[in-house]
Amino acid sequence: MKLPRPRILVSYGLAAAALFLLLWVRPPLQSSKFPPAKDFDILDRAIEHIRDDYVNETDPLRTMEGAFRGLIGALDPASAYLSAELMTRASSPRLDRLFDIGLAAYKRPGAFPVVIAVVEGSPAEKAGIQPGDAVSAVDDRSTLIWSHNEFRFALKSAEPAPVKLRLIHENETTEKTVDRYAPYPVAAAWTAEPGTAGIVRIHHLFPGATDAFRSIVLPQVAGRKNTLILDLRGCREGEIEEARGLVNLFLKSPRAGTFEKKGGIKTVWACPAEPVLPAVPLVVWVDPATMGPAEIAAGVLCDLKRAIVVGTPTAGLAAEQKLLPLDAGDGLLLTVGAFTLASGEALFEKGLTPDVKIGPGKKTSADYLEKTKGLPGGRRP
Repeated sequence: MKLPRPRILVSYGLAAAALFLLLWVRPPLQSSKFPPAKDFDILDRAIEHIRDDYVNETDPLRTMEGAFRGLIGALDPASAYLSAELMTRASSPRLDRLFDIGLAAYKRPGAFPVVIAVVEGSPAEKAGIQPGDAVSAVDDRSTLIWSHNEFRFALKSAEPAPVKLRLIHENETTEKTVDRYAPYPVAAAWTAEPGTAGIVRIHHLFPGATDAFRSIVLPQVAGRKNTLILDLRGCREGEIEEARGLVNLFLKSPRAGTFEKKGGIKTVWACPAEPVLPAVPLVVWVDPATMGPAEIAAGVLCDLKRAIVVGTPTAGLAAEQKLLPLDAGDGLLLTVGAFTLASGEALFEKGLTPDVKIGPGKKTSADYLEKTKGLPGGRRP
């Protein structure tokens, strides 16, 4: 059954508006910020041919959704178009309470999401998912045109329902049904390690993580003079304000970095409180799954010479984002500020390069400890 032609025209008009915005945000080829008239002519002709000559009757809503995906996907790795279902998950007031499967992945435009870390003991690990696996579909929906955050929210759920994944491992495709679980029973954990002040594992930077550090870690490290290890490997979720709280435990700075916003406006990111551990030697562990707020925390501690960073380069998702609902229940997750360190080095889309790099295939805590224990007091020269 064909849809009424006016509805088709309206939907194509909305898709055209999205494509217009895509043209507008690209670097201008002329002095005017508006694209030349010929671009509008080409766009109009393309829509007319799709409407009149395409072999099948098109679904206007699907066409519009595709236009939005293309628009947002052309901006940066962190921005995303979210369906109504994913928008509900993304806008949850307690993201840390959503069920997940326990893997971190990175999604580049035009490629499948690639698993970069698997949480120990998680359903993903129990299902045999390994770093390097590509996820080509989630519940029979292709991930190829998704954004990084679209894939991230697709793995979450308010209920512990299983999710079906199609995986590509060494050119072999398999399908696995993976349970979901509550991934964050605690925000921070401390373990003793001979010759150090212990290892603090930060699982996330959602609200409450800094308080957990104070209550769990401070009693263990008070009075110790050995190096404290701050393990941010796999810390891929959280909020920027909580990253500030974590950094402020170790240093005070009126200008720890800046967020550059539209029009070149820069907002200073400060850590104004008095630190509770200003002198403890510090080493920070990072890996490709150290993302967003955790990247900011590691980057600032490194940049202000408060810690030595050990590990592998991070993903470059250090940005301030805003969730914007649309009329149909769907929405946009847009990057509104890109983080730059006090030294002027950008983290967003570039990531953090560690002071001490872990070699290929070296990812266990023993590998990290081997690199850490020979460092001069955990403070950068």
